[in-house]
Amino acid sequence: IRLVRDRFPGVPLAAYNVSGEFSMVKAAAERGWIDERSVALESLTAMRRAGANILLTYWAKDAAKWLA
Repeated sequence: IRLVRDRFPGVPLAAYNVSGEFSMVKAAAERGWIDERSVALESLTAMRRAGANILLTYWAKDAAKWLA
């Protein structure tokens, strides 16, 4: 993401969570191994920090609640 952002600074850049990543986090959270909210928000923050200004995620509704 950072390399694309640096090469094309004026262009909107989207990033997304793949379904496997989402499922892995969900499964680990259901087993009590991780905190889903913390991991999901860190994943979204990392994409934003790397330079994405559009985020597509299965956590969209949850993230909206968490950040409200």
